[in-house]
Amino acid sequence: MPRADFYLIGKPRFRDDPLLLVCELARRAFANAQATVILVRSQDQAESLDARLWDFSDDAFIPHQIAGDDDDDITPVLIVPPAVAVEERPLAINLRDSCALGRHERVLEVVAADPAERDGSRARWSEYKRRGYELNKHDM
Repeated sequence: MPRADFYLIGKPRFRDDPLLLVCELARRAFANAQATVILVRSQDQAESLDARLWDFSDDAFIPHQIAGDDDDDITPVLIVPPAVAVEERPLAINLRDSCALGRHERVLEVVAADPAERDGSRARWSEYKRRGYELNKHDM
């Protein structure tokens, strides 16, 4: 059964820098050798996250790139802007407004503290539930 975990940002550390939580989740995934896609909302967000993954921690190196070239197959963490097609991976970190449906074993939904974000996450929660996902919520 696929699983969707919702990470609800509330703590100042992540509220002020939501991409920091994405970096922490990507670090954990890489440490556990989980091939990961990070589904972003725009090319601008992809570039911001790419830069953030390089500088968020002095002791972390996460091999990553923005999807779209020949190295996609061998790069452990792929940042995927809309309209870029990649092969699915077991783990998806989702920053988009729509569900990360597909053959992912696990989806991590990162939900900012903004009220509009929370409303969208409720709709995604309902859709995952309707599709039979195991659901979990984590307050961050």
